Amino acid sequence: MPEPRNPPPDSLMRLVPRAIYSGGNRATLLRGGDALFPAMVRAIGQARHEIWFATYIYDNTGSVAAVTQALADAARRGVQVKVVVDGFGSRSNLPELNRLLADAGVLLVVFRPLHRWWSWLQPSQLRRLHQKLCVVDGAVAFVGGVNLLDDRYDQVHGWSDDPRLDYAVELRGPVVAPIEQATRALWTRAQIGRNLGKEMAALARSAEPVARARRMLRRLRMPKGARVGGEVQHLAPVRASFVIRDNLRQRRAIERSYIDAIRNADKRVDLISPYFYPGRAFMRVLVAAARRGVQVRLLLQGKIDYRIAALAARALYDELLASGVRVFEYTPAFLHAKVGLVDDEWATVGSSNIDPLSLLLNLEANVVIRDAGFNDALAAQFEQALAVSREIEPVRTRTLHGVLRRGFVAWVAHVYLRIAGATGRY
Repeated sequence: MPEPRNPPPDSLMRLVPRAIYSGGNRATLLRGGDALFPAMVRAIGQARHEIWFATYIYDNTGSVAAVTQALADAARRGVQVKVVVDGFGSRSNLPELNRLLADAGVLLVVFRPLHRWWSWLQPSQLRRLHQKLCVVDGAVAFVGGVNLLDDRYDQVHGWSDDPRLDYAVELRGPVVAPIEQATRALWTRAQIGRNLGKEMAALARSAEPVARARRMLRRLRMPKGARVGGEVQHLAPVRASFVIRDNLRQRRAIERSYIDAIRNADKRVDLISPYFYPGRAFMRVLVAAARRGVQVRLLLQGKIDYRIAALAARALYDELLASGVRVFEYTPAFLHAKVGLVDDEWATVGSSNIDPLSLLLNLEANVVIRDAGFNDALAAQFEQALAVSREIEPVRTRTLHGVLRRGFVAWVAHVYLRIAGATGRY
């Protein structure tokens, strides 16, 4: 795939940092917790120095118990284990996690905890930690969409026979460093938020307050994105980039990665997202790709978990189908994967849905990999999922119900984003 062309001059996307790629990495695709959790347990079992972990949901049910035991065992043998969980996604599991992890010596912190019902009156509480990251000894990292939640268990719907569809990537090489930096910053941010009064008092009493403040800022610093040129083509395989979405300098970095890739697609664009309601720029390049003859296929959820999310995606079906985009719904089990494939080389796996919560509010993390072998492996998984999904047929006439549904969804998204403090057009 050629290097991204410059965006149109009227697009603010040109101001968004692009990804930094490194070469000489190893990337292994992992399907669901069935593959991810044993790989994590092996890496954690070999840890000698430190483990960093960040997740939205941490539920010790079923197969997750082996990961919890591995983390506790590592802490007991002297490894520094630091875990940060989201205060909403893991709120019902915190007492058990404290008993199993904190009592073993794991340093567990909570990102934006919800102590009381009035915590929700703070707009910032709508911006959640949605990343799923693990780094062991700075040598191996795991990035993806898989929570610490058994593949066959759902906290709302209970147990099922079939595992949810989800993916993660095991990474080794230079790309691990920014992943560790991001996870360390998340943990530190949550820790300082919990002990802000103590941190400020220690800073005030310090003999060198400026130096102490600088050290604190370094711990909070996220890895930066930057513009890149043709040098990406000359990097050794596997070329990989860790891309985050935060509420500071990289608000639209993940969205920009998708848009650049889709804009330059020649053959195909395959996307998997359980929650799909893209912004105007994303929708524009997706439709444009289909209209110029690129095969564009979307795999969305067919087994519904949240009705408003399904309503949002289906409100866009008419426009997508009329433009030549093919839409499929995955029905065997719940869909949780966040995956993108463009042409024969570009691929991404991560935590970010293609919806306003992920693209504008939550803290998200994806890995972008430019490698034909990895692309082939992920494409094979995509085709397997498509084979057991149902394709949505185009509707020849535009109905009043469809127009009203789309208007309602747009209004709900607008109100939610404004309450959460998001500005600008979506």
